[in-house]
Amino acid sequence: MANKTSFFSDILESLVIAVLLAVLLRAFVFVPRVIPSGSMIPTLYEKDRIIVSKITYRFHPPQRGDVIVFRYPLDPKRNYVKRLVGLGGETVLLSENKLYINDRLVPETYLPPETSFYDFGPIKVPPGSYFVLGDNRMNSQDSRVWGFVERRLIIGKAVLLYWPPNRIGTIR
Repeated sequence: MANKTSFFSDILESLVIAVLLAVLLRAFVFVPRVIPSGSMIPTLYEKDRIIVSKITYRFHPPQRGDVIVFRYPLDPKRNYVKRLVGLGGETVLLSENKLYINDRLVPETYLPPETSFYDFGPIKVPPGSYFVLGDNRMNSQDSRVWGFVERRLIIGKAVLLYWPPNRIGTIR
């Protein structure tokens, strides 16, 4: 009888530890998200499932080109996914389907060559804030529409696409 009790208590202990680890990992390290719209096509599609690293930016600041998940500035209960293109103190200009930062052309190798979008700017990004754009520039509500993303609103960096299975991989 003691063996049966020991077996069940071992299983219960293992389950409690597994649940506790899962809760801690989700709270402090990684969080899954579902892409709600097509604003990041061709990088991410609607209903794609991704993993967001909540700890990446504890070791270094967000960088140009990162795909980030953040709380929407106009309604912080909603999460958005966009590409970070402008850092605090920089001047962003979109002209003739090209991105310029401080009057220098920024190659956007993640966009298809035929990508087109309307001209915007120049606009200076305030310190402690970021300028973000959807990769699907003509169908994206982003910093061109509602402004900058403050650092405090960033949840983390999108690092892994895990669904659908035929597109599993790191996010660039």
